[in-house]
Amino acid sequence: MKMMFLTQDTAPLMLPDSVQKANMKQTVAQLMNLDLEEVLSGLFDQMIWIGLKILLALAIYFVGRWIVRRIIKLLDRIFERREVDQSLRSFLRNTIRVVFTLVLLMIVVQTLGVNVTSLIALFSAATLAIGMALSGTAQNFAGGMMILLLKPYRVGDYISAQGQSGTVQEIKLFSTVITTVDNQTIYIPNNAIATAIIDNYSTAELRRVDWNVNITYGDDVDVVRETLLAMLTADSRVLSDPAPMIAVAALNDCSVTLTVRVWAKNSDYWSLFFDMNEKIYKELPKKGAHFPYPQLDVHVTQN
Repeated sequence: MKMMFLTQDTAPLMLPDSVQKANMKQTVAQLMNLDLEEVLSGLFDQMIWIGLKILLALAIYFVGRWIVRRIIKLLDRIFERREVDQSLRSFLRNTIRVVFTLVLLMIVVQTLGVNVTSLIALFSAATLAIGMALSGTAQNFAGGMMILLLKPYRVGDYISAQGQSGTVQEIKLFSTVITTVDNQTIYIPNNAIATAIIDNYSTAELRRVDWNVNITYGDDVDVVRETLLAMLTADSRVLSDPAPMIAVAALNDCSVTLTVRVWAKNSDYWSLFFDMNEKIYKELPKKGAHFPYPQLDVHVTQN
């Protein structure tokens, strides 16, 4: 058998058979002179060293996880003592857990003998690529930060945004979770809700309740007003200050519109609104009022 080598001029170089045989004999002689016991001892030492590294890495990992849990519990107590907002508390807890977990993994990998600098460079490049691919997700993260800093709403508030209304259950890193009145769970991206018009019905303790009551022409407006005022005064949910207001709002083609405005606690809004609708429908006809409906008068004339 002949061996070929390439020189700098890329020309093949042939070694004589005698030289090749001499090299093979020398290699065989070296293998024969190896001490098997010494080789096995070296392999055993290497295995012990690798095993110790693995055990040390596992010990660091489990101790680190315990320390991270203790730090999170300590931060929870501090947040509770300082009455930090629940949504901000959840965000900070998750962020700190992720950061400490990444640091712990880096320490474990370095303990195993892996070059952490190369991993960091690789992680940075991957983060850049993922960030470019998930630009929308990054925008949602930024939107979540703006919501937590500006606090347009909090957990437990009843809001309306992006065509959806419900109670805020959780403000996550990338979305806001709300529950509607019919118990549907809706996830709204933070970027969309942070730049949208938000109606927060829970910021004020009091809320105004409005009704538009239509009666026919010829009905006694004073009697209708007194009947409505009596119903409102008798309801304990209606506040006396500011006082209820009843006024003629519009003279329509076939009806007269009365506007009724009262103030109530935010928590009583819907129950008062629905109950008063039923009372208006039942009580006004008893006082001679009539509810109009669209109608057309036809006059026939003879020529």
